[in-house]
Amino acid sequence: MLTELREEVCEANRALVEHGLVALTFGNVSGISPERDYVAIKPSGVPYELLTPDHIVIVNLDGDVVEGGFHPSSDTLSHVLLYRHFDTVGGITHTHCRCGTAFAQARREIPCLGTTHADHFYGPVPVTRVLRRDEVERNYEINTGRVIVERFEGLDPMAVPAVLVAGHAPFAWGKDVGESLENAIALEAIAEMALATLQLSPGMAGLEDYLLEKHHQRKHGSDAYYGQD
Repeated sequence: MLTELREEVCEANRALVEHGLVALTFGNVSGISPERDYVAIKPSGVPYELLTPDHIVIVNLDGDVVEGGFHPSSDTLSHVLLYRHFDTVGGITHTHCRCGTAFAQARREIPCLGTTHADHFYGPVPVTRVLRRDEVERNYEINTGRVIVERFEGLDPMAVPAVLVAGHAPFAWGKDVGESLENAIALEAIAEMALATLQLSPGMAGLEDYLLEKHHQRKHGSDAYYGQD
């Protein structure tokens, strides 16, 4: 079932190690089927170096396993809730990358301080509110997804394809599995740059609006001219 998607999800999960985005088994990548009825996701606690497409678990949009002999990621219910609410998202990458997670633990958004950031994210990478005690004690993973959706009221999830869950870590996404991984890589890079910039210039203001607009639109706008046709 969904052989090609399983292979893509497996490859993206293994790439998390290559790009230094995970330690131990922290993190997971998922992808949704073209019909948006099934999700392929990493199994819980399986080391990345042992991961094969046969390990990838298929769940429905209620998070129930429909194929696979392993328990799905403990974050599965967060993933499926995001797929239900963000209908342009085809892949999700969740990591505990060091710099991005530092901002999440500090409950601080990643400010847009330069054009590298603007190339990938149309403004600051937002941070959610902290989950309440009752939200943690009951339906924690579902409520993690809910605070992300809540934070994106009025925001375009494809213009800012990532979020920091306060006290937890980043989630990134994209139109497919590969793009979600790319956005997770970009998020860690700009988080590291932001930390260094704020150390050098603690009072640093954000990037000028016109530079943000130019860099984001030349790559993502209707008249984009970055890359090849």
